[in-house]
Amino acid sequence: MAGYEAKPDHVVSDEDELRDLFPTTHEIAIQKCQDHLDRHAQEFIQRSPFICLGTQNLEGNADVSPRGDPVGFVQILDQHTLAIPDRPGNNRLDSLANIVSNANVGLLFIVPGFDDTLRVNGRASLVTDPELLASMSVKGRTPTVAIIVKVGEVFMHCAKAFRRSKLWDAAHQQDRAEMASLSQIVLDLTTGAPEDPAEMRKIDEDLEEEYKKTMY
Repeated sequence: MAGYEAKPDHVVSDEDELRDLFPTTHEIAIQKCQDHLDRHAQEFIQRSPFICLGTQNLEGNADVSPRGDPVGFVQILDQHTLAIPDRPGNNRLDSLANIVSNANVGLLFIVPGFDDTLRVNGRASLVTDPELLASMSVKGRTPTVAIIVKVGEVFMHCAKAFRRSKLWDAAHQQDRAEMASLSQIVLDLTTGAPEDPAEMRKIDEDLEEEYKKTMY
């Protein structure tokens, strides 16, 4: 597959040029942005078991990390402050390292069955407050750090993306078995996956057991 390179005259190079391509935004789209968590935003957050956390390092290299836990796992400390537990992962610490160097973050809250989403932008820090961490304990496992987000901008995002994708429509769900398993993908990219299907199945089963042991 040949590499793609856009012609220079097809590249949008500044914001004025960008905005000339689109109609002016509706005034309500501007007014809906708030600088605090109103009752609707709080209710949405309390229903959400899943968020996407967007971060950047000092060089502007971006990362998006999925975060999931029981419903309402993101704590609302006050109208301007959220607390997100950091659960065990692969210890790459991409998001956490980015936050240490660049506090600006973006959050997308998702509720299963809801087509609209809640977007929160703000500045984050990492804290080790024992009392706060203890309140986030699940099954006896306490997070090492919590991500504190000072809210700068909050707004509801419309349903178009989820409706276009038919994300919650069972008729459009795909069979995960039609694609290589996560274990096989990782092994293909590193040490090489075994050719014996039975051996590969054993590796997949071991990963499932590891999930059960290390989820929290």
